[in-house]
Amino acid sequence: MDNTNSLLPFFLLHIIATEAALIVGGGVGIGGAGGIGGGGVWIGGGRITPSASDLNRAYNALQAWKSAITDDPLGVTKSWVGPNVCSYKGIFCSDSRDFIGNPAGKVVSAVDLNHANLQGTLVGEISFLTDLSILHLNSNRFSGGVPSSIRELTSLTELDLSNNRFSGPFPAAVLYIPNLVYLDIRYNSFSGQIPEDLFNRKLDAIFLNNNEFSGELPQNIGNSPASVINLANNKITGNIPFSLGYMGIKEILFLNNQLTGCIPEGLGMWNDLQVLDVSSNSLMGHLPDSLSCLTGIEVLNFAHNKLSGELPDLVCSLRSLLNLTVAANFFSGLSQDCNNLFFRNVGFDFSFNCIPGKEMQRPEPDCSAMHGGGLSCLRIPSPPRPLACGRLIGAHITASSVP
Repeated sequence: MDNTNSLLPFFLLHIIATEAALIVGGGVGIGGAGGIGGGGVWIGGGRITPSASDLNRAYNALQAWKSAITDDPLGVTKSWVGPNVCSYKGIFCSDSRDFIGNPAGKVVSAVDLNHANLQGTLVGEISFLTDLSILHLNSNRFSGGVPSSIRELTSLTELDLSNNRFSGPFPAAVLYIPNLVYLDIRYNSFSGQIPEDLFNRKLDAIFLNNNEFSGELPQNIGNSPASVINLANNKITGNIPFSLGYMGIKEILFLNNQLTGCIPEGLGMWNDLQVLDVSSNSLMGHLPDSLSCLTGIEVLNFAHNKLSGELPDLVCSLRSLLNLTVAANFFSGLSQDCNNLFFRNVGFDFSFNCIPGKEMQRPEPDCSAMHGGGLSCLRIPSPPRPLACGRLIGAHITASSVP
């Protein structure tokens, strides 16, 4: 009985990740319940002229991988028998054509084993799947490292290894996959420093959250063209790099790390930013005036830091703002626009600060310490000069002024 199904392609190229509605499950479920499909045909992907041995190589790769799977409670790999790899559960094939458009046979172009609860390791033979464009292994129990041969998957565009038990340093081999645009390795036990080269790659989505990465952020993080970067829940130290001012990013999450120093003035140059979460760090000083340039910002979370000063109108008057959280800092006052946020139906939490006359504030002995009061943060420009929004070049800002 032929259980081959025809599936429309689905490429997940942009993920919205916010802490307010934290979207931390990754990947795309294909097929039946639990994200595991029966054997199928994936329309699109693959090379133009596959060799006759492509499916044989795929068979060898999948059999080697099957032998490295030590527990399969859902029986997914029970169907991985015989040479017809396109009938295997979680394995999807596509029709390929030669240079003049004639059918050239099938190739394995997608592996979707999301939520299969498989236990085992990845094997080097996975590199035999040379036509693979999607590899989704979310929510399994794979452990160990990522084989260096994964770099040979030159057609791969999406790699989702999230919610497993992988460990070791950042899998540097993935940086050599030329067509990769979606990288998700969150909820594992990767450790060590985040490599600088990660932010030189043409990735649209980078999810590294909920690992054990440490050390300082690479200074070139501003080179990344990604629209979303999630670095939350690691052990990253040091300052937020000033180079972030060059980014066209939409969402970035730094929450629950060990970041220190000031929030850089260049942050206001993220013209397309919609979500910024730097909560649960040790950031100090005043909020930069350049935040007023974030005209599209919807979610700002500065909670659980050591920020101080008055919360300015420049922030509270942002018109796209839906949620502003500054709880558990050392702010000493609210501007008039901040007091009006409740009338705009903006979620606003300023509890456990040092604001006179407001409820649920810190005890006076805590506030008298004035955390961050002596920290020197770059302020561009100095009042009463109007703030300019645009591209930051060196220590200068060029563009039109904000009224």
